[in-house]
Amino acid sequence: MRVSSSLLAAGFAASALAAPGAQRRSCKSKSASSSLASVAVASATSIALPVSSSAAPASASSTSSSVVSAIASSSVAAAASSAASSVASSAAATSVVASSAVASSAVAPSSVASSTASSSVAAAASSSSSVSTNNASTNGSGSLLFLGASESGAEFGTGAIPGTEGTDYTFPDTTAIQTLMDMGMNMFRIPFLMERIAQGTMTATLDADYLASLSTVVKYVTDAGKHAVLDPHNYARYGGSIISSTSDFKTFWTNLATEFADNPNVVFDCNNEPHDMSTATQTAELMQACVDGVRAAGATSQYIFVEGTSYTGAWTWTTSGNSENMGGITDTVDDKLVYEMHQYLDSDGSGTSETCVSTTIGAERLADATNWLRENNKIGIVGEFAGGANADCETAVEGMLSYMTDNSDVWLGALWWGAGPWWADYIYSMEPSSGKGYTAYKSILSKYAPA
Repeated sequence: MRVSSSLLAAGFAASALAAPGAQRRSCKSKSASSSLASVAVASATSIALPVSSSAAPASASSTSSSVVSAIASSSVAAAASSAASSVASSAAATSVVASSAVASSAVAPSSVASSTASSSVAAAASSSSSVSTNNASTNGSGSLLFLGASESGAEFGTGAIPGTEGTDYTFPDTTAIQTLMDMGMNMFRIPFLMERIAQGTMTATLDADYLASLSTVVKYVTDAGKHAVLDPHNYARYGGSIISSTSDFKTFWTNLATEFADNPNVVFDCNNEPHDMSTATQTAELMQACVDGVRAAGATSQYIFVEGTSYTGAWTWTTSGNSENMGGITDTVDDKLVYEMHQYLDSDGSGTSETCVSTTIGAERLADATNWLRENNKIGIVGEFAGGANADCETAVEGMLSYMTDNSDVWLGALWWGAGPWWADYIYSMEPSSGKGYTAYKSILSKYAPA
């Protein structure tokens, strides 16, 4: 999701952002008509907020697909064992250091043809009963394997690199994470900046202090038997430029994965919301380099999440080039390659508004991607989603989760955007105990928590 452009002085808790944090997936540049929060820590640097997930109209056509047999999850066993200165605008997304929060750039028409979309949903649902083979472990039993949230903070302050912890950026609060665990969440995505952990160049030795803070959060999550997702929240940029060297990107991932290779509950999310890339195939090439780099580190038991271009929006997956270019990514490990998509429910899919298009938009926007996953024997996860604290959005979110549950042969789960200690009154904040998203959606999300 994207975020609007400069706002929030870095030492203040990010208050009412009228859009999700700059480091999200596919959102458009949001205008942050938000108030600065009351917690002053110091310094005025920029906070990268997430971008929303899709940038183009949702294609309403869906084909009833071919088949996939629900493979009972090997990850069930693994699960048992194992976001304040300026908000980057979508146009600024090309510069991670100047403003890493880029939103999903294309503004789609505010309405999605619901009659055709709903027929697409029906087609997807009917095709889900067919049988075939998936390339990753899924639940397939009418329930989701994972439910969780992004835990923002370490990706904030993109105007201060490397910056100072506690002033320019922060790490998640493990007490708040525990509260979310207690309501049933079992996967936590931890956004961070590549420029902080590998300073000066992507291939640099990892910074010991930043790595230690990241590792502390990862250990807390995985010691509790939950999954921690490592999320370089960089929009396929490093130092403000598109990452063009697959070799350097592979090295970055080998270096990082080496630190967590022995932890089966760590998940590697290759890069947050690539967009506006130089070539049609560049995103897929970077994702392949990530997969290769992780496996070269000896991390062979963990999931790897790959993201597509156009802010990895689910509703534009089949119209953005992702359906043509992303399917050829390979992995030497069976059943662990997962396609991460992001989906917001506002008119342009950017995740910057509290208003949802309709009460049925959640399921409708996933229909085409669901068909693609099934037809291509792939597995997906919604790595970012959210809705406003109102009845229409609550119905739409529940409808989306119900739809995903019905199609759990191809969907592993869903992660809310976003939690984290510096969100203040951000419209989607899942931070306990007063976050807008937390208070509005706690009971709804709990219903879809894995058993």
